[in-house]
Amino acid sequence: MDTQQIRTYNIGVEATMAVISGKWKPLILCHLNKNAMRNGELIRAIPNISQKVLTQQLRELETDDIVTRHVFAQIPPRVEYCLTAYGKTLVEVTNAMCHWGERYIDKQRLAGNQVDLLDTNSKYYQKSNELQAQ
Repeated sequence: MDTQQIRTYNIGVEATMAVISGKWKPLILCHLNKNAMRNGELIRAIPNISQKVLTQQLRELETDDIVTRHVFAQIPPRVEYCLTAYGKTLVEVTNAMCHWGERYIDKQRLAGNQVDLLDTNSKYYQKSNELQAQ
């Protein structure tokens, strides 16, 4: 008899967190929101992640149908990762997290704390700077 484990969530956000939880998955998703990326590009974009952890996180995202892995038949082999159609439904979630985080950084700066934000390409980064200048 095939028994399947029953997953129980108290609220929907718990299910969301089960898929995107961890230190690296939200960062991976944010980078893949922009475009498909190769393994080396992801390592450069997220410099503190190890190859082992990146591979593990990508596999978990593949299992959850969030990310797809495309292998191009060439020598040397080229592999790209991109969001699936289902994974793209998380773009609003990760954009909201990014926007909230950047506003939190602004709040911290206004409170006199020194906080650096390295991703100056974010669409919210410029908006945040404009808010500070006012």
